[in-house]
Amino acid sequence: MNNAENIGSPAAKAVKKKASTSSFYIAMRLMPAEARDAMFAIYAFCRKVDDIADDGIGTRAQRHEKLEQWRSDLRRLYAGDGTPQVRFLAPAVAQYGLRLEDFLSVLDGMEMDVAEDIVAPSLATLDLYCDRVASAVGRLSIKVFGMEEAPGFELARHLGRALQLTNILRDIDEDAEVGRLYLPREYLEELNCCRSLDPLAIVARPEIDAVCRRVAGLAHHHYDQAQAILAARPKGRIKTPRLMGAVYSEILRASEAQGFAAPRRRVSLPKSKLLSLVLRQGLFS
Repeated sequence: MNNAENIGSPAAKAVKKKASTSSFYIAMRLMPAEARDAMFAIYAFCRKVDDIADDGIGTRAQRHEKLEQWRSDLRRLYAGDGTPQVRFLAPAVAQYGLRLEDFLSVLDGMEMDVAEDIVAPSLATLDLYCDRVASAVGRLSIKVFGMEEAPGFELARHLGRALQLTNILRDIDEDAEVGRLYLPREYLEELNCCRSLDPLAIVARPEIDAVCRRVAGLAHHHYDQAQAILAARPKGRIKTPRLMGAVYSEILRASEAQGFAAPRRRVSLPKSKLLSLVLRQGLFS
C-alpha cells in the first residue's frame, strides 16, 4: 500500500481524488512510483492542516489546539514514536530525509490564518506567509526530487512564492468572502484602497486591478528566478517543478489578460492547454 493510501481513512480517498483533478497530480505522474507516493504523503499533510485553518470548524482556540497536536505528533515521529495521525509520513521522512523544521514551518503558516483573518498584510508579512505555506512545502519536495540543498532550497524559495502569489490573485473573491485579503498594504495604500479594512469593499474598488498587477509582477520575478535555477540543470528530478512553474505562470498570464477588476472569473486551464504545456516542456521525452 502506498504512503498516500496508508492514511487509512475515507479522508485519504478524498485527498487523492482532489489531487487527481489538479495540475499537481499531472506533475506527480512524471515521478517514479516511490517518489510519487512520498509527494502524495506531503500533499496529504498539507491538505489536512490547511483544512484546520480554512474549514471554519471550531473556535480559533480549538483550531490552534489541533495545530499544536500536529506539532507534538510530528516531534514524536522524529523521536521514533509516531502517533497514528502522522504515521503515514514515516516512510517518506525516513527515505528522503524530510526535515522536521519544514513541516513545523507549514504549521506556522497555518497558525497565521488561525490566529486572525489576514487583511492587507505588510510586504514583509506576506513574504513570511508565502515562505511558510508554500516555500516550506518546496523545501520538503526538493528532498524527494533528489536535489542538492543549495539550488533546491533556492528553487523552493522562488517557485513557492511564485505559486502562492498566483493563487492569491486567483482566489481574491473567495478569500474576501471569508474576511481575508492577502494583497500587500503598501500597494493598497499607494492607490488609496485602504479607506476601510473590509476585504469585500476593497476588492470591489476599480483600483484593485493595478494593485493585483503589481503583485503579479512580484510573481513573475520569482518565476524568472526559478526558471534560471532550472535552466542550469541542477541534479535531481526537475521535470516536476518545471511543469508546475509552466502551468502556474500560464495561469498568471491568463489572469492578467482577463484583468483583476470586478467582476472577476477564477482562471483555470483546460486539459488541452495542460497537455500542450507538458508537450512544450518536453516532459515526455
